[in-house]
Amino acid sequence: MDFIPEHGKKLTKEEIKSIIEKNNVHFIRLQFVDINGNVKNMAVPAAQIDKVLNNECMLDGSSIKGFRSIETSDMYFFPDLSTFSLLPWRKNGEGTNVARIICDIHNADGTPFEGCPRCNLKRVIKEAQDMGYVLNVGPEAEFFLFNMDEKGNPTLETHDKAGYYDVGPDDRGENVRAQMVETLKKMGFDIEASHHEVADGQHEIDFKYADALTTADNVVSFKYAVKAVAAKNNLYATFMPKPVFGINGSGMHCNVSLFKDGKNAFYDENAPYQLSNEAMYSIGSLLDNVMGFTAVSNPSVNSYKRLVPGYEAPVYLAWSLANRSALIRVPAKRGNGTRIELRSPDPSCNPYLVFAVMLTAMLDGIKNKTNPPKQTEENIYEMSAKERKEKGIASLPGALNEAIYLMKKNDLVKRALGEHIYNEFVSSKEKEWDDYRTKVSEWEIKNYL
Repeated sequence: MDFIPEHGKKLTKEEIKSIIEKNNVHFIRLQFVDINGNVKNMAVPAAQIDKVLNNECMLDGSSIKGFRSIETSDMYFFPDLSTFSLLPWRKNGEGTNVARIICDIHNADGTPFEGCPRCNLKRVIKEAQDMGYVLNVGPEAEFFLFNMDEKGNPTLETHDKAGYYDVGPDDRGENVRAQMVETLKKMGFDIEASHHEVADGQHEIDFKYADALTTADNVVSFKYAVKAVAAKNNLYATFMPKPVFGINGSGMHCNVSLFKDGKNAFYDENAPYQLSNEAMYSIGSLLDNVMGFTAVSNPSVNSYKRLVPGYEAPVYLAWSLANRSALIRVPAKRGNGTRIELRSPDPSCNPYLVFAVMLTAMLDGIKNKTNPPKQTEENIYEMSAKERKEKGIASLPGALNEAIYLMKKNDLVKRALGEHIYNEFVSSKEKEWDDYRTKVSEWEIKNYL
């Protein structure tokens, strides 16, 4: 039977070597992400496992976006032994397997690289631990399935014309989603639900919440696996926020809670709404800082094609106990299930960076006792601009350049990302915006030629 990992269980070196032998593993992929959250890896033969486990495998950091200059490019893979997993879609008919292990990137002297998104999140998590808190996150990453053309390239033809919670034969993604679920389960995911989303060809698979580092690992593994299974079915899976005009885009709502001494620190049965001071301060600080970290949670030019009114997108800075038109919603469940849902992030983001800025904002809110405004019970989508202004409800940035400008004015985001990642991220996004700004689009040709 193939090895199925238990999330959070750190294997010993000997256990990993035994799993490799028993499962006929031929290659091991040393996996990490760049500053944009793209999965990168280096494959090594299984015979090199001792070198892998002893942190002796090197990479050229100057070739990775946002990492090192050519003068200081020697870096090392430091594998996290709790992330060892087989890649189910890579098993062939002869029974050989390919495994992966998620790595931190370290400098030549063995210290954690400040530009590694995973190392940076671990730094922020340590700050939370020093205050006695653990951040748990449950993301909801939506995606589209598109048909491929005869050359194997993705088209903009959605795989089906179904809608929210539809069933087959309208929902033609049932079998593919089932394959995705089984693949993810073999990788150790605890799958809670899967269903068709609102838009044609749009889908969602929900997996159980976990601590912030495990969840960030899970998000990048989830995207990796979903794309691989789709390709095996001659389909293209995309986490692009808004691939098709006129229908809903894809979000990645983040349900977050802080735990302290094993109990949910957001729950207080005697407080208004049964929300503790920590919960209220977290809501207040997230609302205060979300304009500054929107470039991180919504990092592409295309992200802002989703963040427009009329498509259920959360663009208004408000919070509510149930109202889905607000940026932050507090689901009804209480006790250990008490949580707040930030609805603006999209699945093109780097989860390590997003969770770092969210956690930093929440801790800052607790330190400074940042109270939120009064909750908004009305449907904000139906308010006029004048009504929103009277109630003090602002809107998220309308484009990437505006988000970058606001990010550069926010010191908390810089603290959360660290100077290296912050500078590299801003530089990368300014170049991306400039590239977009100077291109002539089909819309311009149609309207102005």
